[in-house]
This record gives sequence, structure tokens and C-alpha cells, in this order.
Amino acid sequence: QVQLVESGGGLVQAGGSLRLSCAASGSFFSINTMAWYRQAPGLRRELVASVTPGSNPNYADSVKGRFTISRDNTKKMVYLQMNSLKPEDTAVYYCNTFLESVRWGQGTQVTVSS
Repeated sequence: QVQLVESGGGLVQAGGSLRLSCAASGSFFSINTMAWYRQAPGLRRELVASVTPGSNPNYADSVKGRFTISRDNTKKMVYLQMNSLKPEDTAVYYCNTFLESVRWGQGTQVTVSS
């Protein structure tokens, strides 16, 4: 069964850090570029960061230098280390393939207070 389960969100003050985790099940994981997305209230879902099967990362300009994406192909896990968080990072965070080819999980809420 193909499934994505995100965790690690929470409430943090501006300048703080959080580490998000995404557990994947299914055979799609190892051959796909994986990505983290986020959706703030009233806005469209946006791509935050992606990582290739060989662990080459890419980042949206808004998070570059603050967020780090990584993956563990053996464990089928994707991580997002978020540092120097800002109130504008507040959103529900989701993981998926870069092509958004898997059914979306429930996401994990990140709230950054000023």
C-alpha cells in the first residue's frame, strides 16, 4: 500500500527549529525525487524543497539557507530540518514525490509565533 505519513510539526517561536519526518511505504520511494510542500491558509500549496534519489537537494528561495532536506532510502524516510523559522513559515507541511504522484497524506502543522 502506497502511503505517506508526516510528523514532527508543532508550535515554535520565531528563530526556533523543527525537524519534520515523512515515512513512506511502497516501492516508489527509492526511484523518485521526493519533496516537501507547504500550504498556508488561503494560499496554494507550494514546493519547499526536493531531494533526488542520490540525495541532491534543491530549495525554494524563501527557505534557502534555513532548511535542509535529506532522505534515508533504506528506511524510506524524508526529513526537513527547519532552522531560523519565521512566522511566514506557518503552514501545513506535506511530503510527496516531486511529480506529486502519490496520494497526499494528512500533513503536519507548523506554527511559528512572532
